[in-house]
Amino acid sequence: MPMDSSPMTMPMSDPNAWATAMNNLGMGPIGMSGQPLMSDFDSSLGMMTGIGPMNPMMPGLGYVPPPPLPQDLPIVKEIIHCKSCTLFPPNPNLPSPAIRERPPGCKTVFVGGLPENATEALIVEVFGQCGDIIAIRKSKKNFCHIRFAEEFTVDRALFLSGYRIRLGSSTDKKDTGRLHVDFAQARDDLYEWECHQRMLAREERHRRRMEEDRLRPPSPPPIVHYSEHECSQLGDKIKDEAAFAEAVRVLLTWVERGEVNRRNANNFYSMIQSSNSHIRRLMNEKAAHEKEMEEAKEKFKIALSGILAQFEQIVSVFHAASKQKAWDHFSKAQRKNLDVWRKQAEEIRNMQNEELMGIRREEEMEMSDDDMEDTRDPDGKDCDDSGLAAQAEALKEENDSLRCQLDAYRNEVELLKQEQGKNQEHLHPQHSEEDASRQQQLTFLQQALQGMQKQLLKMREEMKQREVELEKSMEDKQQLESQVQSLKEGLESLKTQHKLPLETTPTDDRGSEENANQVNETSVLAVVSCSQEKDSLPPEKIPSSPVHSEREALLVGIISTFLHVHPFGASIEYICSYLQRLDTKINTGEVEALLARLPCTFRQELTGVGASLEKRWKFCGFEAIKTI
Repeated sequence: MPMDSSPMTMPMSDPNAWATAMNNLGMGPIGMSGQPLMSDFDSSLGMMTGIGPMNPMMPGLGYVPPPPLPQDLPIVKEIIHCKSCTLFPPNPNLPSPAIRERPPGCKTVFVGGLPENATEALIVEVFGQCGDIIAIRKSKKNFCHIRFAEEFTVDRALFLSGYRIRLGSSTDKKDTGRLHVDFAQARDDLYEWECHQRMLAREERHRRRMEEDRLRPPSPPPIVHYSEHECSQLGDKIKDEAAFAEAVRVLLTWVERGEVNRRNANNFYSMIQSSNSHIRRLMNEKAAHEKEMEEAKEKFKIALSGILAQFEQIVSVFHAASKQKAWDHFSKAQRKNLDVWRKQAEEIRNMQNEELMGIRREEEMEMSDDDMEDTRDPDGKDCDDSGLAAQAEALKEENDSLRCQLDAYRNEVELLKQEQGKNQEHLHPQHSEEDASRQQQLTFLQQALQGMQKQLLKMREEMKQREVELEKSMEDKQQLESQVQSLKEGLESLKTQHKLPLETTPTDDRGSEENANQVNETSVLAVVSCSQEKDSLPPEKIPSSPVHSEREALLVGIISTFLHVHPFGASIEYICSYLQRLDTKINTGEVEALLARLPCTFRQELTGVGASLEKRWKFCGFEAIKTI
């Protein structure tokens, strides 16, 4: 709702009355200059919830809401005295006036029930204390629209809904009214709210983009393009150990891009040769690191052996303490603690022994057969015995390791079986549901097929019945045609027998009239006899017409109408093109056969000369009805 904004002066009113009203609202009353009207304002006495970030309709306002009020606290509205009017509160026993749903970003209120003599200055005086007013749009009737500068001032204005207003001390009806304040929907408010929401969305997108840019890994540095200068610099960098990694990456990119040609092939060859020279350096570095690793392993083994020796000593102390000589002197609680400590020490010792044996096993696996032969002394018997003992110990350790591996494999198999059983339990209902749905679909399909088979059988029976009826109708048609032909021959013979000369006397005329009457009587008798015979015939032997069905009758009517408006006739193709607009299933042969069966209604003629010779069908029903 667009409103003209114009600067206006807002006179000050009684601050005490407004202080009471704003205290009931839960907001500190603010004067026109922006200073609080009451220094000792208590926000806990407010009756409305605060306007803060929890209100989704007015985000971004930093107003701190007052503490929640008890539900049974009565709302107290007092008389408000202004400079030129007085506001009387409504009856507290009446229900609160109904208001519409608050539009987003609402800053405009509808004020109804104003006195007829109310002016814009009066409206400013009453509602100016709620907040800064941007514009007022007053109607000729008793209502107006007020647009405030802030959204929270609308709640202050709604507090005045239900108040009775009186101008001065006048009791005239035109000077009194009952205020009704409600939310109003204005285009300017909605536009500002949408702009604010778009601004928040932009800020959110910017913040998210900055966060993504901060968390995104850095891009690799770009590869320089090939040139003679860059090639010479790259050759020096490849020879340098510190810059070799970056230089070889650039060289790889150039080669993949296809920068190599006959002119610079020697430069690339020298760079590749320099890269190959670093292989020996890398192998030496690897050997040095392996030597350091071996030394670290040896140090670890020595340290682990010392730790295991100390563990063995601790375990032997526990074993010595568990003997009867010393065990009898300990109390029951002390014996229990000693047992627990001994078991813990033995477990830790066994774990460390297994770790040490694993290290030795790895070393033995790395040893080659040649090294084993070099360490063996063929001339010394003691050496053979020690070698056999070492082999036996190695076999024993290998047997233990294989046993441990077997146990581990068994545990894995059991776990896999358990998981498979669980998966089958989970999948079983799904498979059962799928099978049930498939079975239901199969039953539906079988029922549909059975229905289709029944329909086919019915259609076959109907076709057979129709074929039999068609044969019967053809026989009846032949019989009727023969009867009609015999009737025609009889009529012609009667006409030839009773034909008289044209010039006769009056007596002859009477005789001719009598003869004609006799002829007519005989012909009527013949026709009556024929009709009686026809009625006496069974239904199968009743003669049929050349029009076999209602569809053919409709075609005859349509074609007759079409040819009647074409007195010079029309070709069979023209007639069929017209009929196919009505029914696409009509073909030329069917129409031509129908026209040929009705020679008294339609006649075919040849028109044109030479190459323009054309067969045309004409409607001759009006001519034939005179001769039939």
